[in-house]
Amino acid sequence: MTARRAVPAFLSALLVISLAGCASDERDPVIDGSDATGVASGADSSLPSVTETAPVTAEGFYALHATDLDGDDVPLSAYAGKVALVVNVASECGYTPQYKGLEAMYEALEPHGFVILGFPSNEFGGQEPGDAGQIRAFCSNEYGVTFPLFEKCEVLPGTGQSNVFEYLQAQTGEAPGWNFCKYLVGRDGKVLEFFPSRVAPESAELVKAVEAALL
Repeated sequence: MTARRAVPAFLSALLVISLAGCASDERDPVIDGSDATGVASGADSSLPSVTETAPVTAEGFYALHATDLDGDDVPLSAYAGKVALVVNVASECGYTPQYKGLEAMYEALEPHGFVILGFPSNEFGGQEPGDAGQIRAFCSNEYGVTFPLFEKCEVLPGTGQSNVFEYLQAQTGEAPGWNFCKYLVGRDGKVLEFFPSRVAPESAELVKAVEAALL
């Protein structure tokens, strides 16, 4: 078994502290019927550093391409070898405050091979009406978002569905039911789990799943 250097023991505590103040002001009705779970505690502190990940391969999810918010084609192989959380986002949703927790998670775990990929969509309640410039300005000014954002796309099944969400749905059997649904992708490009909108970034189940994928 390949040896892995443990990260500083305060990593998991830092992640929990970073997320502790990020509970979302969810003004929309809870679409799927239950509230987010509590903040995780006592998580594993032995996550590998980004230099100790498995060899990079462009397989599964990482074999796809997407267009970023600047209109440039991005091979998702650029993120191969990382753990990714793919989120369909919107600027005028009751779940929009989840941006705060997502950014906190990204800042805490990015050095250890974690990335969040945000895909704006206007399909649920017309809650992402802006253009690319407006979306970027909102995310930056309101929540200090630094994780990658992609062009506005269609995430629901149909002829216009994004190839990214077509793939994610095929792998999980789940299409987004509202804004801020989340798909967890492993370092090898395999889609590991789907989380509905109500599962906030600070929820125990999501934090534990992300940390398990990073080990």
